[in-house]
Amino acid sequence: MSSTVKVSVIYYSSTGFSAEIAKEIAEAAEKAGAEVRLRKAAELAPEAAIASNEAWAAHAAASAGVPVATPQDVEWADAVIFGTPTRFGNVSSQLKQFLDTLGGLWAQGRLADKVYSGFVTTATTHGGQESTLLALYNSIHHFGGLVVAPGYTDPVKYIDGNPYGTSHVDGQGNNPVGPQTRDAARHQAERVVRIAGALKAGLAA
Repeated sequence: MSSTVKVSVIYYSSTGFSAEIAKEIAEAAEKAGAEVRLRKAAELAPEAAIASNEAWAAHAAASAGVPVATPQDVEWADAVIFGTPTRFGNVSSQLKQFLDTLGGLWAQGRLADKVYSGFVTTATTHGGQESTLLALYNSIHHFGGLVVAPGYTDPVKYIDGNPYGTSHVDGQGNNPVGPQTRDAARHQAERVVRIAGALKAGLAA
């Protein structure tokens, strides 16, 4: 069995902020030595809704080449990092729908003993960031997975201020993803790779 840690970064993004963080996390995980799959959750919204929002339509076009996540991407991975914008303090329907397709793997015990982590974006300050991540982690507990949140394990987290996962306030589309969020994302990715590597080595011993 290869000692290389396999990480799937699976996210949903409508206007691109979650996608940008996902890319930052994927790149940081690769730099930390992991083999990485970057995948998006399938879009569920009707074409008319997407077309009615210029930023949404632009991101849909720009991300057309990103592979859509499948259950196999979770089964393959030693660690999975999920990302979502908040929807009324909860996980987006697109990412939740993907989670709901994992029942077959769950029934076979093939989601257990993996490392999981999450990140979130909101339009407004606070805006359900912590509740969304906690809601996401409910599924992980059912999987029998191991939640590896970033906690306050690096000075960047005292700036970012969210121990549950990387989070970003996009300010209704007016606040680009900046150094604070990118630093937090990189730390989260590195921590996930390190803990997943230790777990993989321990299970193999």
